[in-house]
Amino acid sequence: MKASVEISMYPLGREYVPDIKAFIENLKKNNSVTVQVNGMSTQIFGNYREIMQVLTAEIEKSFENHGKSVFVMKIINAHLKE
Repeated sequence: MKASVEISMYPLGREYVPDIKAFIENLKKNNSVTVQVNGMSTQIFGNYREIMQVLTAEIEKSFENHGKSVFVMKIINAHLKE
């Protein structure tokens, strides 16, 4: 099943920009999903299970490397990339 996810990351540390950039770059390294970035969020497109596997791994890595963060996601079971 195709899916689209819009995700925003809110690191709870003082130097939040490097944490966000690292998270996005790690998402982009995975060839099984398409990543599109805009000024307010990051959008991920692909197969639902692959998206969720990538997000699970990268969110866990972010928690381990950067400490506390809040992730806000919207998920739809459709491919919304224009």
